[in-house]
Amino acid sequence: MNIKAILAICIIVVLGITIIPLTVSAEVKSIPSWIKNSAGWWADDQISDIEFIDALEFLIEKGTIQVPRMQFVTTDVEKLTIGFIPIEKAEELTPKAEELKRYLENEIGTSVEIVVPTNYETIIEGLRFGHIDAAFMDSGPGWIAHQRSGAEVVLAEVVNGKVNYQATVWTRADNDSIQTIEDTVGKRVAFTSITGSSGFIRPMGTLVTNGHVQIQGDGLIALEAALANAFEAYTFAGGYKAALELLLNDNVDVAFGSDIAPQKYLTPEQRNQLRVVETIGPVPSHVFVVSESMSKPTRDLLVKALLGLNEDEHNHILTNIYGAEALLPTTTTLHIGEFGTFIDSLTGIDQKILDKYKT
Repeated sequence: MNIKAILAICIIVVLGITIIPLTVSAEVKSIPSWIKNSAGWWADDQISDIEFIDALEFLIEKGTIQVPRMQFVTTDVEKLTIGFIPIEKAEELTPKAEELKRYLENEIGTSVEIVVPTNYETIIEGLRFGHIDAAFMDSGPGWIAHQRSGAEVVLAEVVNGKVNYQATVWTRADNDSIQTIEDTVGKRVAFTSITGSSGFIRPMGTLVTNGHVQIQGDGLIALEAALANAFEAYTFAGGYKAALELLLNDNVDVAFGSDIAPQKYLTPEQRNQLRVVETIGPVPSHVFVVSESMSKPTRDLLVKALLGLNEDEHNHILTNIYGAEALLPTTTTLHIGEFGTFIDSLTGIDQKILDKYKT
């Protein structure tokens, strides 16, 4: 089939042409034989472009071919306010966010305001009461925003080709007493921090939801008591590297963290001294959420515009902000639903997560 034949087919498909007559139950549209012949003649250069176009125009005028009207969706708001993850160097983020603002205004056709608050609680309250329409958020605050304001995740960031990384349990290669995460109960363990996604929330949440650790009561005091009862000793090392070094120095039996932490922070010789006990599951990447009150047309336009940042022409806008490579459509349940259950299982942890980002 030559290029003109392919183009003839593409013209019909792209225009969304509906051929009449059709029966109500017909699955295959009926195309008049003479238009098929005309397309073939045009593809073989037996008739000119103008003659073929005239044939199509005739069918459109007669109503044999119906071209659906293009429906242009517009926003139903005069301004969209978008929140950004609170960071210490907001003055460095603001110019990058301004470039996104200009891009979105051009794509959506409405005014966009950018806000970089000093804490996540401001964003969540803004989403709840209609002062903020959408926001970039870390996965933990994104779940809390969903719980408290009804905000919905619509996009996930892609980093290193993935929308998550794996929470992992590490021990020394010469320690064969620990084979599963439940074997860590009663041992000396190192977490990264009390708000660490892979270094605390995912592993501790897994132990609690699977019934290996019991929390009696509410709040952080109950959580801390459960930690004291569950382990011979526990410590918050302050980061992946520090937790792994405690393990290498035999100060603890187990270190919790990410699957890529040793590759990033340790030498080959050090990595050979460790082994993976268990990879316990994904920790979701950052998300983009929209308020519960945002209409579907506005949401669809905003998501479409943000997906345009995946294109080479605009991708630098996205990478300059947080370093993400792309955005991927998703939902709250699909992307952070499981991780959210671990946050919910750890009493008092939600406020610690929000406090982590105060600047």
